[in-house]
Amino acid sequence: MAKDKTFMTPVPGRAGKATNRTASATNASVAEAPVQERVTPVTPMPHTKSAVSAMPFGAENYRLMIIGVAVILIGFFIMTLDKEEFGFGFLGLTLGPLVVLSGFIVEFFAILKKPKK
Repeated sequence: MAKDKTFMTPVPGRAGKATNRTASATNASVAEAPVQERVTPVTPMPHTKSAVSAMPFGAENYRLMIIGVAVILIGFFIMTLDKEEFGFGFLGLTLGPLVVLSGFIVEFFAILKKPKK
């Protein structure tokens, strides 16, 4: 039995592209059929008002986000008002962090709230 030889042959219908083909006694005598390229039709997206102007957040979401950032900043400001050494008083250890935590909770709900349509 003869050794199979691997060589590059051009594929009909695809200019400049070549593929690996093996030469053997069985496939050398078979004529190759022309290769047809597949074309998948592209369906356009419907241009409705809701599809074009769909925003991830609504006006109420942005208002809640701004309120959440303001509450977080107020909490940090409260922590700086503590007169104890290294901020170990009530304002620096209890009230300020609770206000900051409540600001992050407001941010969480602002992001997860679905906008009105």
